[in-house]
Order: sequence, then C-alpha cells, then structure tokens
Amino acid sequence: MSGDHSPRLPERDRPWMMRTYAGHSTAKASNELYRRNLEKGQTGLSVAFDLPTQTGYDPDDELARGEVGKVGVPISHRGDMAALMHGIPLDEMNTSMTINATAAWLLALYIVAAEEQGVAEEQLQGTTQNDIIKEFLARGTYAFPPAPSMRLIADMIAYTVEHVPKWNPINICSYHLQEAGATPVQEIAYAMSNAIAVLDATRERLGERGREVMEQVFGRISFFVNAGVRFVEEHAKLRAMSILWEELGRERYDVQDARHLRFRYGVQVNSLGLTEAQPENNVQRIVLEALAVTLGRDARARAIQLPAWNEALGLPRPWDQQWSLRIQQVLAYETDILEYPDIFEGSKVMEGLVSELLDGARAEMAVVAEHGGAVEAVSYMKGALVDSHRERIRRIESGEQVVVGQNRFGESEDSPLTADAEGGILVVDPKLEAEQVEAVRSWRAERDQSAVDEALAALAAAARDADGAENLMIPTIAAARAGATTGEWSMTLREVFGSYRAPTGVGDAAAVAPDGELSELRAEVSRLQEKLGRRPKILVGKPGLDGHSNGAEQIAVRARDSGMDVVYEGIRLTPAQIAASALQEGVHVIGLSILSGSHRELIPAVIDALRDAGVTAPVVVGGIIPEQDVAPLREAGVAAVYTPKDFDITRIMRDIVELVGAGAGESSVVVGSAANGSA
Repeated sequence: MSGDHSPRLPERDRPWMMRTYAGHSTAKASNELYRRNLEKGQTGLSVAFDLPTQTGYDPDDELARGEVGKVGVPISHRGDMAALMHGIPLDEMNTSMTINATAAWLLALYIVAAEEQGVAEEQLQGTTQNDIIKEFLARGTYAFPPAPSMRLIADMIAYTVEHVPKWNPINICSYHLQEAGATPVQEIAYAMSNAIAVLDATRERLGERGREVMEQVFGRISFFVNAGVRFVEEHAKLRAMSILWEELGRERYDVQDARHLRFRYGVQVNSLGLTEAQPENNVQRIVLEALAVTLGRDARARAIQLPAWNEALGLPRPWDQQWSLRIQQVLAYETDILEYPDIFEGSKVMEGLVSELLDGARAEMAVVAEHGGAVEAVSYMKGALVDSHRERIRRIESGEQVVVGQNRFGESEDSPLTADAEGGILVVDPKLEAEQVEAVRSWRAERDQSAVDEALAALAAAARDADGAENLMIPTIAAARAGATTGEWSMTLREVFGSYRAPTGVGDAAAVAPDGELSELRAEVSRLQEKLGRRPKILVGKPGLDGHSNGAEQIAVRARDSGMDVVYEGIRLTPAQIAASALQEGVHVIGLSILSGSHRELIPAVIDALRDAGVTAPVVVGGIIPEQDVAPLREAGVAAVYTPKDFDITRIMRDIVELVGAGAGESSVVVGSAANGSA
C-alpha cells in the first residue's frame, strides 16, 4: 500500500473486551468452562444464569421443573457463587452478569464471594444487566411489579456508586428489543426512554444527594445493544445513540464532564436472524454483524460477545464458543480495523442515515413521553413491538426479506456440523436437575437457620417501609452472607411487593387488512366455524419459565386475524394452570411454546395434566426442538412438531385448522410454533 494515510493508532494491543456468553449445568462445570475460555484468550466473563435463577426460584420449586441448568448456570446461594468463581481472581476480572429481576441478589452474592477471596467490594469491576422495563417488553424474566422493581434498580445504582464505584449497575438493554422485532428507530427510542425512567427514579430515590452524584450515576450507566446483519444501518444506529445519550446528559441531567457523557456499550450480535435451516450460514452472519460494532472507531463497542453458530439449534458446546471467540480474535489481531481513525467520519451516507434515525427516534421518544414515560408506556411499546415483529415475519413469509437457506436457496447438502448423535449441540444431563434439587435442600439443612430467618425478616421490614429509608442492597447483602437462597430472597420480596403479569401486546396489536393468503385462511376458519357450531377457540400458553414469547404472540395474533377466538395469558404457567384454563375456556386447540430446552419434561407434564382434567386432544409442539427429541415427544402424545425452520405462520395456522376440523365437535389441543425461531 502506498500514499500518505492518517497516522495509525496503537490499538492492536488493546482491542475491545472479548467474551463468550456462557454457563450451564452446575456452578462447578461452568467454572471449568470459564477457566478454559480465559486460557484461550477471553478477556472477561459473561455469565448466563438459568431461568430459575433469573426469575427468583430455587431448583426445587414447582416452576423450576425442567429448567434447572438448561439456558445457564443455577446459582442458589453464596456457596454456588463461590464455586462459580473458584480460582478466578475477582480483583482482576471484569464480569458481566446477564441478570435483571434478581440483579441485586446476584450482585450481593458476588460481593460476598469476593469477600471470601479477600477482595473488597470497591475493587470489583463488571456489569449487571438489571434492566427490568426491557423484561416487561421482550424477555419475560421479571419478578416484581414495576414500581418496586424500579426501587430495587435505583437502590442498587445508589449503592454501587458509593460502595462499588467500578461497577456498571445497569445495562440499558436494547438487545432484546430488536430480538422482539424492534426497528432501529424503536430500539433507539425505547432504550433511551428506558434510560430516562431509570435515571429519573434514581435521582428521586437519592433526594438531595441526587444532585451531587448524578454526574457519577450517569457515567456508570452502560448499554447492551444488538447488531443485525444490515451492518451499515446498525452502525448508524449506534452513532445516533451516542449523539442522543450525550444530549440527554447535558440537557436533562446537567452532566458536563465529557468522560461521563460517553456512550458506553457492550454488544451481542443478533440471534434472531440465526437459522436452524443451513445453520452453517450463521457463521458469516455473525462475522458481518460484528463489523457493525468494530468498523467505526467513534462508535466502537467496549465489549463484545458473539453467539455460536448453533444457537438456533440448542446449547452451544465449548468448541462452538471457542469458534465465536476466534472470530473476535481474527478481527482484532489479523485485520486492520483497529489501526485507523474513524473511517465513517465525513461520510454523507452515514451522516444521512444517522440524521434519519435521530429524527425517527426523537419522534417516538415523544410518543413514549406522552404516555407518561417508559414505565407507564409498557403496554404501548409492547403492542408496537408485536406489530413490528408481525411485519418482519410477513416480509420473510412473502420472500420480500430474503433469509438465505430458509426462504431462498434452500437446496442443501447434509451438514457434517450436525451429524453427531446430539445434533451438534450440548445436551444437559437431566439427572443434574435432581442433583441441584438435593444440593439446595442440603444447603438449607446445614446452615444457621436462625441467622437466615433474621436476615430475611430485616429484608422484609426494609421493603415494607413506605418511606424507603434503608437501601435494599444492605439487607440483601446481609441475607447473602447469612446463607439465604435465591428463592427465599425473591419470595420475601414477592410477599411484600406482590406479583405481576406483564402485558402480552396481543390485544394492543393493530388489526390488519386481509391479503390473499389471510383471506383464504379466514374462509377456512369460517367453514370450520360452521362445522363446529361456534368460532374455533385457541389457547396459547407457555409452560415453565421461558419468557421468550415473541413467537407465541405471533401465533396468537395470526389466530385472531384469521377469525379465531384467542385465549393468551402470557408466560410462566404450570401444566396444571394450562389444563384448568383449557377446561374452563372450552377451547378447541391449545398452543404451547418452549425455547428453553425444557420441552422433554414440560410437554409430557402438560399432556398428563390435560388428560387428568378430561381434555382430550391432539397435541402439537413448537420451539427449539432438536431432531432427536421429536420421536419421544410423538410417543408422549404429540401430533406434530414445529421448529425454527417452520417460519410460515399461515401454513402453521392451516395445519391447526385442519387438525381441529378432523376432530370437529371435540376439544382439541395443539402446542406451539417456532415462528422463525422466536416462539
């Protein structure tokens, strides 16, 4: 290469923080995985917790059935956290924890584990996601109603600013908004509106002191964003977010220090676009998506974790995670992307895209503000996301949006990557759940119960205090030291704060004018209605703790648009609750959707509950279902199985109509849809 170029930047030895999102089975097994990954060049930890830990249940709780250790590591008490971090120096490690409803509790356990290593809390570095509004909108791992949830977040931010100053107490997480169908404009607007709600709540919680420390609070807020395959547009999105964040800091919170105004974000690139069909294509998708957050220096991510190629199939193996880590290392150490100033500076195309996104985001933020802010606007935003996701699926179904290997170029050789007995994924031994149940019961039996009772009573008293005089982190840390469990901490607060069920967005989604295919489907439903003597009714439900409800919502909306009556109660239902609802509502068909890997346990349990309730039906299952699990599900009574490759929801609805028609006059049960991997 010749010619005079801008001076190269000495960044080769200091790229972004490289992580893999990991955790499964047990604390001991996950610790071994973390230590191997660190030896391979990973520079930080990104901890995946299982669903019971995320939602505040112990392994022996009824709702934890089938979910223990499936999508992350189970952490029930300080002993588990100590095992998870064994041999990892916490005064040196930067640890990201994807945890929201129970973030205060997991940070408390981490602080106590550090104490046991002789590490003071002021030395700890890392991030807790801690974004509860996003959970109400997109991911479903909430535990408490909005107001007390915001109090927990504000208390945690206030505590960390004073006592754990290197910790990022919250990731404002737009990642799952995009996974739920958000457009770039919606992702920007809802994330920024969310940040405003958190910052305002924290400022109010701090009172007079809030004015003194607000600049430090603002400076500790980080973001966790998504980057899709349209990487030019995605990079523009990040530049727009950086501009808006600085505006907010200066104008709303009077932040002047440029260091505190910097838009700091980590990223996991898009998982929604990963396909079960021809999964090897996911590798190039991941590489291209990584470019969005690495190419332009002025909007470059501070930390990156890449999904594995097989995440649309199931849980990645250590080798799959190594592949994702090596992608980052090749980008950082073999290419020249870190050697130059910002390559988009002065680009008319980029400036135009950024301006367009800013205009759209500001307009949408104004709509959220008119609804009273992010907390009050949850129903509005949820309905908007359901509509956006419906439009995305329509484009894929019609072929307007090409997904290589799925709706175009579908001819394929058999993949050697999925040729093994497990189908190219990590399969968690089901015996491990029983071991975790026994382990938590042994922990309870061997601890000082009086100390735990006293600590939980103090936590409840602090939570009941209407004035909120005591920061809830203080009794939370005390309960962690005493040996309380995740379920006990959460149940103590549930008894004070009450329970909550987030809006589904299905009722708020706009009706659509029927096109050709939808008109034909409506005609089929009308003929079925004549045969049944009333409108066919579908119950859509999600057993267990899996909160990824995007596909279930799309099935419910398409059923409604096709002329069916729809019963959709949202997430987190027991088999008995589903069976009782099916009986009470007199439904013709039931839809269940599971993406957490708990289908082998929960689907047979639902079928048994339905039979016990006297509901006889054919059963169809949908979600991330490995091929080797199809036959056992059929043996359990399932009539058909849909997986992420089954992206045509209209065809799925036709199957359901035909199934109900075949048993006209009887109650029918159909379970789920993959809905392009989002069920």
